[in-house]
Amino acid sequence: MTDLANKTALPLDTIIKGDCIAAMNALLEGSVDLIFADPPYNLQLKNELHRPDNSRVDAVDDAWDQFSSFAAYDRFTREWLAAARRVLKPDGAIWVIGSYHNIFRVGAAVQDLGYWILNDVVWRKSNPMPNFRGKRLTNAHETMIWAAKEEASKYCFNYDALKSMNEGIQMRSDWEMPICSGHERLKTEDGEKAHPTQKPESLLHRILVGTTEPGDIVLDPFFGTGTTGAAAKRLGRHFIGIEREDDYIKAAKARIKDVVPGSVDAIQVTKSKRKEKRIPFGQLVERRMLEPGEILVSPNGRHTAKVRADGSLISSDAIGSIHQVGAAVEGAPSCNGWTYWHFRRDGRPVAIDVLRQQIRTETQV
Repeated sequence: MTDLANKTALPLDTIIKGDCIAAMNALLEGSVDLIFADPPYNLQLKNELHRPDNSRVDAVDDAWDQFSSFAAYDRFTREWLAAARRVLKPDGAIWVIGSYHNIFRVGAAVQDLGYWILNDVVWRKSNPMPNFRGKRLTNAHETMIWAAKEEASKYCFNYDALKSMNEGIQMRSDWEMPICSGHERLKTEDGEKAHPTQKPESLLHRILVGTTEPGDIVLDPFFGTGTTGAAAKRLGRHFIGIEREDDYIKAAKARIKDVVPGSVDAIQVTKSKRKEKRIPFGQLVERRMLEPGEILVSPNGRHTAKVRADGSLISSDAIGSIHQVGAAVEGAPSCNGWTYWHFRRDGRPVAIDVLRQQIRTETQV
């Protein structure tokens, strides 16, 4: 089925009320690009938590986070992960977030079900909740598993976009950002937290920019108060949320309604060079951007080669592609001919890659 048919058959940009396993099993198989899952952590809290001043900590003690045993939690985890894998496209991927309470059990299930783990990412909280009893280390991070549907999946990864977001430095697998607080934290009419584990939108922004494209379909089976939906709408992605609790659904709908989508040009990101359209060197000759017989020079000016009518080069001791001749004259095992060879314009050398980029710009839709 085509992507267009998928989108018309799916409840896009809506929240499905109900059990996540049943809801995912009712969705079209192989129809979702990315899943972000923030499942129950099974914190196993047995008593109330209090601060040193004896004030009560608003901890996660909701029924949806409680399981009778590890076996029950493992069974639930395998069932929702299997349903999630069914609905993913062949080249789809999943992010699952958790803490030390559950992430190791989730990770084992991820691998057992055939997913292919790509990275684990540590979210370092710049403002974590302190450990009030002083009996353990302050729990200052959570772990996210990023996995493709299978080993052969051609998953989306916008490497250069994340590098750009990180001031030109390759994005690492430890991300420091604050927990959800202040104006971003949704509150009830009584001033209480609308959801005890609301994630910061900055976290979803980075995930969606790095691992989806505009127009992609993002599924969140534990939608809560809609952080995934808000980030998706802002970035020009479609979302499908699944949630059981009426209060969370109400808060999510109100929140997402107020989100203003980014303009078409604003939601674009730096494209990976690997995803750019392939341009044969011969096309430059066909279009007379370079003429047969024109001389190309190496960056240091020591080597030259002549352009031939079929897009090959000839030097004093080699004939072949721009890459083969570049490697031959340098005595190297390989060479990127696009950046190695230069032509002269107005008396100065210019990399032939400039001409390739010109053609790519002209053919962009």
